[in-house]
Amino acid sequence: MRTAFSGRGRRVSACTALALSAGMLLATPASAGTPAPLPSAERPVASPELPRESYTVPEDTGRASAAAATGDTKPLADLNSDGWEDVIFRAMNGKLYSSLSDGGGAEFLAGRSEVAKDIIPIGNQGGNNVRPEVLVLSETGTLTMYQDAHRDSYDWELRVGSGWQIYNKVFSPGDVNGDGRADVLARTHAGELYVYLGTGHMTGPLSTRKRIGGGWGAYDQLIGAGDATGDGKGDLYARDASGRLWFYAATGDLSRPFGTRRAIGQGWNTYNQIAWAGSGALVARDNTGTVYLYDPRGNGTLTPRRKASETGGWAGVAQFANSGSIPYTGKAAVLARSHAGNLFWYGATTRGVLTARDQLTDDGSWAGIGFFHPSSLDGDGHPELGWVYEGRLGVNSNVIGSGWGVYNALVGPGDLSGDGKGDLLARDRSGVLYLYKGNGYGTAFASRVRVGDGWSAYDKLVGAGDYTGDGRTDLLARTASGNLYVYAGTGKASAPFKGRKLIGGGWGAYKHLVAPGDLNADGKADLLAVTSGGTLYRYTNTSPGKFAPRAKLGTGFDVYNSMS
Repeated sequence: MRTAFSGRGRRVSACTALALSAGMLLATPASAGTPAPLPSAERPVASPELPRESYTVPEDTGRASAAAATGDTKPLADLNSDGWEDVIFRAMNGKLYSSLSDGGGAEFLAGRSEVAKDIIPIGNQGGNNVRPEVLVLSETGTLTMYQDAHRDSYDWELRVGSGWQIYNKVFSPGDVNGDGRADVLARTHAGELYVYLGTGHMTGPLSTRKRIGGGWGAYDQLIGAGDATGDGKGDLYARDASGRLWFYAATGDLSRPFGTRRAIGQGWNTYNQIAWAGSGALVARDNTGTVYLYDPRGNGTLTPRRKASETGGWAGVAQFANSGSIPYTGKAAVLARSHAGNLFWYGATTRGVLTARDQLTDDGSWAGIGFFHPSSLDGDGHPELGWVYEGRLGVNSNVIGSGWGVYNALVGPGDLSGDGKGDLLARDRSGVLYLYKGNGYGTAFASRVRVGDGWSAYDKLVGAGDYTGDGRTDLLARTASGNLYVYAGTGKASAPFKGRKLIGGGWGAYKHLVAPGDLNADGKADLLAVTSGGTLYRYTNTSPGKFAPRAKLGTGFDVYNSMS
């Protein structure tokens, strides 16, 4: 079995150099005259990363027999028609790239106006040639099929449908019912799993959904396996919050598509993404960016892992196609303002650290201007620069309106209303919290919706993504006494939050709490905290509503009077 992740003599080449976040404005060259806070003890790269150089794996000593023991089903993403699985991924800059088993690669589906939140290759479904069809899910829930996809292009596209934002995970396990076509699985935020069978018709590629069952929210990763048992049907792996991996064999019976689960092993939470590698095999990436390959044994179990890349070789990939993780877009950066009134930008990596800072402004131009850093309010997946000056609200270069001086807190945690568009929270001086639904372009907001009163109990409101593991946007709130609470999102504008739950105390020790989004590309929102002495700590989200013990990332951050 061979894939673009691994295989004797196969190469993974760098596709392109990346620029810094396209969503930032007012960018100017970094100032060389001011010492910068140290963002990481391990000295991160200065720009977002892509797989680079070339990688090989050790000589195989039995992979052919392992593949032969399974049905060796057709690849889902064979972009160069050589019969082997290729890799499609979204990089930290929001663009898609391909990496091929023959060493090639390129920007994939260039020119898309919206960021691809998730990518689901489904193999050849009956198009004009043997090339695969690829489904792409947008932030706003539009599912688009690209027919006969090449390494960098496609023959034509079809809008399959809208409203797919009701799911927090969409992926393909391969052929579930044994008809030779790959099918699609989709899980709701409430944990219900549905199957969409492939039809083979290019104008209507998916059938009406059929409910498989509930309780699938127990897993933070759902991974299609292809045929892991040799019966010609697509199987399924699932990882729970404790890191245990489970195997579900396909039955071929649509009234019960998957059999009773079987425990495969523990310790899989060391990986931030686990993905399909073809023919029952899995690839898994750790927080360093190193990828490992697990071959199938033919019964749902897996061989011991083998290293499939150089150390850190796949850092910088935000989402692999058919990865099991809940996809995340919207924010992966930090804005900081110095006491002199200059703005600086730190990008996120997939390794849990920040890039070196870039100076966005100089000459104290942001002194006295209130700023905040909302998750993406348009379709590009990048955070925005929000500001309030003399009562006027602005997003990037757009002036939204006046009268916003009545609010003492503004937060843009992401989509709170369930339509896939970024929203805004605003708290007035009497403690009433309001929700403003975004229009999907970052240029206007709908009339405010009253969330509730009593929010003056908190001295800090932050959020950027999902803290509770269901894929919905949540909010963190800290009291003056240092207790930190999470408000789980509901996806409903009329009542956007469930009741609060205590995360823990002692958070008053920090001068700044910052929601950077997902720092290690596992789909979970993380948290940064800065002491009054300027030490920066990371809290990685490890399971619903919980954080790992803090990790020191750097010092010198007391040069900033505000961070967001």
